[in-house]
Amino acid sequence: MSETVTFVHLTDLHVGNPAVADDHLYSDTTTTLRRILADVKTLVPQPKFIVASGDLTNRGDEGSYENLKALIAEAGLEMPILFALGNHDRRDGFYPAMLGQTDNLDAPYDHSAVIAGIHVIVLDSSVPNKVGGAFEPGQLDWLKSELAAHADLPKLLVMHHAPALDTTDASMEWESLAYADTEALRGAVAGKNVIGILSGHIHYDRVANWYGIPTIVGIGQHAATDVLWLHEGLRMLEGAAFAIGTLRPSGLAITFAPQAATRRELHGFRFADMAEMLKKYEADTAAAAE
Repeated sequence: MSETVTFVHLTDLHVGNPAVADDHLYSDTTTTLRRILADVKTLVPQPKFIVASGDLTNRGDEGSYENLKALIAEAGLEMPILFALGNHDRRDGFYPAMLGQTDNLDAPYDHSAVIAGIHVIVLDSSVPNKVGGAFEPGQLDWLKSELAAHADLPKLLVMHHAPALDTTDASMEWESLAYADTEALRGAVAGKNVIGILSGHIHYDRVANWYGIPTIVGIGQHAATDVLWLHEGLRMLEGAAFAIGTLRPSGLAITFAPQAATRRELHGFRFADMAEMLKKYEADTAAAAE
């Protein structure tokens, strides 16, 4: 890489459908996205691309994606936006509204692009009606073929669920890519020029070195996890941010751009109640899809 490239990482937009009441939407994500896209438009230099790493909407219905599409059009941005899907997304809502696609609505949304000398590879880690992430048959084969292509270019992976940083606590598998798929991913990327993995899902800024690869997670736009309370459970506070990525010949740098926040509590529960919460979430999600 001989020149500097700037891009933006958004995640967990959780955009809602203005026509549908949603008791699980804890903040005005439409206003937050409008404000963040306006901030992006002021960046100098302008980013070459934007990645949005999943949970694009809160309900996954077509109306929510139509709202997302309208907000993006309103912003008047001139760079491409690459979308990943998360556990709050629904493929049968995303494909028709965002891509105009009416067939193969249950297929994972895996895609890639070469932009400004960076090979961006986007993986769908969403599992219908589940909180945690996983890969479906064929996805890792597709990834391996992508990693073999454009061998001279740096690779940037985007997926909603970050690889697990350790695989010892089965009760916490919901917060990451499944442990088996984490190990399979580790094998697939070994020795490849992967400069970073961009993810979301857990709603707090985190940078980790995962077997030599920077893995970056963002707060997103819906709510911010109180990291001081993680020993007890999940306490969600008012808060939002986006990240500015800069790839230089020396490597990848990430700068977080937080929005003003009060740390007002929006929602929370203890890990002791997690099993019941997951069961209810998955049941509610399945019911909403019927």
